[in-house]
Amino acid sequence: MDNIRNFCIIAHIDHGKSTLADRLLEYTNTIKVTGGQMLDDMDLERERGITIKSHAIQMEYETGGQKYILNLIDTPGHVDFSYEVSRSIAACEGALLLVDATQGVQAQTISNLYMAIEHDLEIIPVINKVDMPSAMPEEVEDEIVELIGCDRKDILRASGKTGVGVPDLLEAVVNRIPAPKGDPQAPLQALIFDSVFNSFRGIIAYFKIENGSIRKGDKVKFFNTGMEYVADEIGVLKMDMIPRQEVRTGEVGYIISGIKDAKEVKVGDTITHVATPCSAAISGFQEVKPMVFAGVYPIDPSDYENLRTSLEKLQLNDASLTFSPESSIALGFGFRCGFLGLLHMEIVQERLDREFNMDVITTVPNVSYMVYEKTGVEKEVHNPSGLPELTAIDHIEEPYIKATIITDTNYIGGIMKLCLEKRGELIKQEYVSGNRVELHFMIPLGEIVIDFYDKLKSISKGYASFDYHIDSFRTSKLAKLDILLNGEPVDALSTLTHQDNAVTLGRRMCEKLKDLIPRQQFDIAIQAAIGAKIVARETIKCVRKDVTAKCYGGDVSRKRKLLEKQKKGKKRMKQIGNVEVPQKAFLAVLKLD
Repeated sequence: MDNIRNFCIIAHIDHGKSTLADRLLEYTNTIKVTGGQMLDDMDLERERGITIKSHAIQMEYETGGQKYILNLIDTPGHVDFSYEVSRSIAACEGALLLVDATQGVQAQTISNLYMAIEHDLEIIPVINKVDMPSAMPEEVEDEIVELIGCDRKDILRASGKTGVGVPDLLEAVVNRIPAPKGDPQAPLQALIFDSVFNSFRGIIAYFKIENGSIRKGDKVKFFNTGMEYVADEIGVLKMDMIPRQEVRTGEVGYIISGIKDAKEVKVGDTITHVATPCSAAISGFQEVKPMVFAGVYPIDPSDYENLRTSLEKLQLNDASLTFSPESSIALGFGFRCGFLGLLHMEIVQERLDREFNMDVITTVPNVSYMVYEKTGVEKEVHNPSGLPELTAIDHIEEPYIKATIITDTNYIGGIMKLCLEKRGELIKQEYVSGNRVELHFMIPLGEIVIDFYDKLKSISKGYASFDYHIDSFRTSKLAKLDILLNGEPVDALSTLTHQDNAVTLGRRMCEKLKDLIPRQQFDIAIQAAIGAKIVARETIKCVRKDVTAKCYGGDVSRKRKLLEKQKKGKKRMKQIGNVEVPQKAFLAVLKLD
């Protein structure tokens, strides 16, 4: 146990976590030199060049005549996957804090660092990408010293690309990160920090043993669910799963016990023996709070049950996804899903398509509001269609976030303007170092959901970094905006928005839909309404055949008669015709500019 080290790599997005992990694996001869980002095994991760899932892997390292077992967890950097990071941190005793030598300390660096300090991890600061021509290791060192308050000599320099500084890094992991604490003789206590569904083997749970040990064939019990299983196979995680007869205290491993039902495994649960159970569960992770809600509906209504199964399997692998059944007039039966952000929503949609062949329609995302009725009843509303009558509402509260933006001083003006447009309030600004400034804003969450991050990046030419956490609920003047097609409301396009923005948003949505909905045999009226008041209208003209073409000469009344006949036909069609809204219309409404 003294020779085990559990650590993770934390950093801002694109600071080189996965590349450095490759070098560590190569140096310890765990893998051969290959195409790069070996731990990112999902197609999506490779295409986008981002880590979505945390990946655990075991390495063996020898120094000073001692053999050490190093368990490394590579974590994502994007704010939408911060839950993955918090779970990985719980399974470690130390963390490598990576900072890009060309970019310095960013918002997510700070946020992940605080998370690691809360769990009392030993922090090893590392400056990565020192081989780059634009690297500024001295300035970045100053920033790190200011941030953590460590000695300069404790900061390591490395390059994930060339492999410089990797031996020193491994030595630091062995010498500075403490060995896991725990009692090998105590009853078994193992924390589940991740799980994955395998169509041949059932559900595989990944765990870290805090106390005791587990042997193959043991009868085990999951503490929170109370379910009992036999450990059919246990082992450790290298590039593949390596079966073992026993996994001891402090080690990270996996268990296969033929679990088929996704509801039986909860991330954060404790595994113990049936015969000698532990007295209490390990305090797991805080429950995930979804930020953005959107309806996910199958295109084919008969796929509803398949979609439920797919979401359950996906939830195993992505614990930050929440869902509950709901129905819509326009789209039939589906699910209300909770995501951590827009990127997370996009990834889930993509994974449903690739891994489970599910074609789905996603509605306009929105956040959850607290509605207080005049009778004194309070309820949480995720969906505009769930709002009570306007006359019954006393007031509505919306969630506000505390946003931290780190940027270059050149872009302050544009970023300020963007945040104020989004109804933000500047709390404070402080200079970090040189010409970099940290801005703190209070912004309504509903305003940043759709395209805030994209706009921030384009204003700051990609330099600004953004991090946020939920702060509180505040009373706000909100209006429900409905979109009507030929007088019929399309509930999938309804949104809750601030009264001041409602009219302009309604106009923009009508204009956008006019371009996206194909022309029919009859006129389509697109209207935006707040309650009973119509605030905007666009008309899609019908496709018309030239009925007067065969009239050559003669009286004008012949032409008029034919046109009148056509007009009546169009009118009749309008009464019976229904308008199909294409999938791209739902998505395009999100990206209104």
